[in-house]
Amino acid sequence: MLVHEISIQIREANAHLVAVHRRVAELEQWLEAAENTVREQAESLIRKDEQLRAATQEIAEAKDKEIHYLHEKLCKSEETIQRFQNMVKEKDAMIGQLQHRCQLLDNICKSRPLLDSMLSHMAEAERLGPVVGMGEPTANTSLTDGESNCSPNRISNHKDFSLSEDDMDDQELDEIVFGTTV
Repeated sequence: MLVHEISIQIREANAHLVAVHRRVAELEQWLEAAENTVREQAESLIRKDEQLRAATQEIAEAKDKEIHYLHEKLCKSEETIQRFQNMVKEKDAMIGQLQHRCQLLDNICKSRPLLDSMLSHMAEAERLGPVVGMGEPTANTSLTDGESNCSPNRISNHKDFSLSEDDMDDQELDEIVFGTTV
């Protein structure tokens, strides 16, 4: 019996060893499968990481190109703005000159009747020619019959001619000093 018990224990031990060996083989297969899964996942993560790095690099390069393009466009726009500002300054200066010239022409046009009158008197004086048979004119010699065309009263009565305050003061002084002598 002792042999029989030992033989039963040996068979049980053998069966237990076979079961343990089978379990170890199963665990080794599971471990190998898990290692394969982990390796595949790691490789997949590495590939995805490389793809993400490549995509990030492409995005960064595209961003840098866009920034460079926009910077160049901004510089060109600033140059264009500067050119336009210079053109505006030139045009403003030209407008100022033209406005001044326009004011001068307006003043000339306002004075035209006086100038026409003066030119007609000058033409009449040229037609008359020099005085024949007379010597040098004296201080009392009158250039025309009647009142002189240059008298202050005739000039101040002209509708388009205006005297400044200084001229008016001079005119009054002339009347006082020279108006009583004849």
